[in-house]
Amino acid sequence: MGDENEIVCVTGAGGYQASWLVKLLLLRGYKVHGTVRDLSDEKNAHLKTLENAAENLQLFKADLLDFDGLLKAIDGCSSVFHVACHVLSTTLQNPQVEMIRPAVEGTCNVLKACSIAKVKRVVMVSSIPHWPKDQVMDEKCWSDKEFCKTCEIEGYSYAKTEAEFQAFEHAKAHGLDLVSVCPSLIIGPLLQPKMNTSTLLLLNFTRDGVEAIENNDWMAVDVRDVAEALLLVYKKPEAQGRILEQGVICKFSSEKLQKLGWRYRALETSIVDSIEDFYEKGLLDKILISPACLYARAFWLMKLITYTSAVSL
Repeated sequence: MGDENEIVCVTGAGGYQASWLVKLLLLRGYKVHGTVRDLSDEKNAHLKTLENAAENLQLFKADLLDFDGLLKAIDGCSSVFHVACHVLSTTLQNPQVEMIRPAVEGTCNVLKACSIAKVKRVVMVSSIPHWPKDQVMDEKCWSDKEFCKTCEIEGYSYAKTEAEFQAFEHAKAHGLDLVSVCPSLIIGPLLQPKMNTSTLLLLNFTRDGVEAIENNDWMAVDVRDVAEALLLVYKKPEAQGRILEQGVICKFSSEKLQKLGWRYRALETSIVDSIEDFYEKGLLDKILISPACLYARAFWLMKLITYTSAVSL
């Protein structure tokens, strides 16, 4: 599975994680159908500048709730990488309408379109589960849906959990080959011009110091490593079911993914690359904050994560 020159689809192609996946797929010789909500939106312009994009990238207008648009993008593809998710936010007026319905119904639309198009495999991006801190998490762990409804970021955790659950129910009922990859907090450089929630968290700490972070119990993985993991589980027939993904130190098992050959970057690399990228994009004030101060804060963050998480993979 995973021959070069085949056509694959990436939903939400202009997003943080999806952009890196599209870049990787194009570099590996795949032809990519990418879905975006607005073909004229400048936030997707970076996709057209990626290497091999002119020849091998085709963008389709398709919202997750637009079944016909999704089917058009997926038709003719051997595989689908379902990465699209409505933006995580703490200011939702109606989580059911703005977050939960698009995530759950949208995922069902993607899976239905995949069944009709007879794709070989669907690789879905979900999220690590909420789980008691004194227990090791693995692929058998699922977030408690009722608990998710009480989370600070209302709707997001529940939406991701319910969407993944419904995806596996559909796959089982229709004989669809589905694998889900469940990353933790994703950090690393940006390809798209707009900040996303996880990189904004790192940026705020780098710029404002430890006071900018309310919760110090972090688990993180590099955005480039997630892209590699998504392609790896697509290419490996033995990859099945749910796969947790965690690059940085915590009480957490990603053994299933590592047995497939996945390797992850060191935390130092992710942090340094992120800071350098923030500088290049003008997201950090070079006059008010010296490089020495930035790196000191970044490596304090690394020490903090190591200290709170304690156990290495």
